[in-house]
Amino acid sequence: MRLVVQRVAQASVQVEGRIVGQIGKGLLVLVGFSRQDTPEILPKAAHKLLHLRLFEDEAGKMNRSLQEVGGQLLVVSQFTLYGKLEKGFRPSFIEAAPAQPALQLYEAFLSELRRQAPNVPLATGQFGAYMEIALVAYGPVTLVLEW
Repeated sequence: MRLVVQRVAQASVQVEGRIVGQIGKGLLVLVGFSRQDTPEILPKAAHKLLHLRLFEDEAGKMNRSLQEVGGQLLVVSQFTLYGKLEKGFRPSFIEAAPAQPALQLYEAFLSELRRQAPNVPLATGQFGAYMEIALVAYGPVTLVLEW
C-alpha cells in the first residue's frame, strides 16, 4: 500500500465535469494498492494517516494532526502509484493490484478511516474513473508512506 499525502488549503476531484469530492483545509491522499496488500494493513495505515503531525501549532511547528486542527480528508484511488519505469519509457503496472481486489481494499480503507475518525469529513474520488484533481497546496507538504 502506498499513500501520497499532500497538505492542502482546499482540494476537489471531478469526473466528467462534475465534482464528486471536495474538501477545505486538510489532506489530499492518493492511495494505491499492490498485489501483495491485504486488509490487515489497513488499520495501521489509517491510524498513521490520521495521526500524522503535519499542521502547525501556535509556535509554527508541524505538531498537530488532522483531527486536532479540524481538517478534512479527500482520498483518491490511484493505481499508477505502482508504476515502474526500470526499462524504456512506458510504465509497467504489473505490481499494482488488479481492479477488483484494489476496489475492495480501497473501500475497506475508507471504512477504516470512518471507523477510526467518525468526526473527520471524508470525501472521495470515483474508483476506476478518469478524474481531474485540483488542489491548493498548503506549505507545500507532501509525504509518501508505504506498507
